[in-house]
Formats: sequence, structure tokens, C-alpha cells
Amino acid sequence: MSPVTIGEANDRPFDLTQCTRIVFRTEHLELKWSHCSNSADFLSQYYVGVLAQNRTPSQVRDLNHSIAYMANELIENAVKFRAAGDVELTAGINGGDFVLRIANWISPETSERFQSLLREITAGDPGELLIRRIEENAASGGSGSGLGLLTLMNDYGVRLSWRFEPSKDPADKRIFIETLARLKLPSEEPATTSKRKHGN
Repeated sequence: MSPVTIGEANDRPFDLTQCTRIVFRTEHLELKWSHCSNSADFLSQYYVGVLAQNRTPSQVRDLNHSIAYMANELIENAVKFRAAGDVELTAGINGGDFVLRIANWISPETSERFQSLLREITAGDPGELLIRRIEENAASGGSGSGLGLLTLMNDYGVRLSWRFEPSKDPADKRIFIETLARLKLPSEEPATTSKRKHGN
């Protein structure tokens, strides 16, 4: 199997040396949902602190929510569907975007199902696909597969891509997956200088 890339977030290089990195060493750690939410909250608070200068309070609140929601959704996906092996989170600022990269291993069966889902949800307008998926789930009582990713694309403007690559060890059947997400940052407000009027 050759590497497979799906999505649109890989059009600019992402310097992994200028980033924050968190690694879950899963052989020593029983991952729980709290690890996902706590990691997402840490990333949002850290980067909002970095990005808050010259941005309005409303922009800061939106950034905090958007980064936390995006990170939690993608980290939960990685933890839920992972095979044996570490889960690595890498975050940084690149080209006016907040960028999050998540790397982990999945089984061949999971890879096949996930690629099929991704081709479906990246094939058209995210808004239309989101409405259609909500209606389908309401009619069938489904669990909402793909809704989180469609919400990120439609409601938050997140650009996503995934790269699937088989292990170089022939005896290892796992698939290495990299998820890359780009969230456009709001423009900085120009610095203002207040001038005091002096009476004569």
C-alpha cells in the first residue's frame, strides 16, 4: 500500500521544530477521556495566551473556544480509534493559522473504514453534507459518524487533511495516520495610542 493523502491542509509546510509537543506513551498510560479534554484545554489556554496581544476580547474568547473544540474533537478521535502505539500531538502557529498535527497508529480495518468516511465528507460542500448527515442520523438513530469533522469544517472553517502510511516493517500490519488541522487566526487589531487633550 502506498501512502494516501485526503483533504486540503497540506498545502504549506509546517515546521515541527517550532511547536508544542505532547506525547501519550500508551504502553505506560491508560488513556481516558479526561486526558483528551485536559490536553485540549491546555493547548487552547497556552496559545490564546500567545495570541491575545492586539486582539479584541471577543476574538480571544472565540479563539479559546475554537482551539479547545478542535483539539478535543481530533484528540478524542485519535484515542478512540488508535491501535497499539503512542499518540503524538504537535501544535504551533504557521502562516496565519493555528495548526494541530496528531499522529498515531490504527488497524488496517479502521484505516479502510476511515478513508471511506473521509472521502465521503470531503466530497462536497461541508454545510450541505452536515445537514444531510444530521437528517440521516435523526432518521436512523445513528451515532453521528463524521458530524464532528463536518462541524469543524463548516462552523469553524477548519481545513483538514489526513495521511495514511503503512509500517515499514512487513510484520507490522498497522497503519500510521497523521491528521493535520488548520484554523485561520483572526487579524490583529492595529495598536492604538490614546491622546490626552491638555487645556491652556
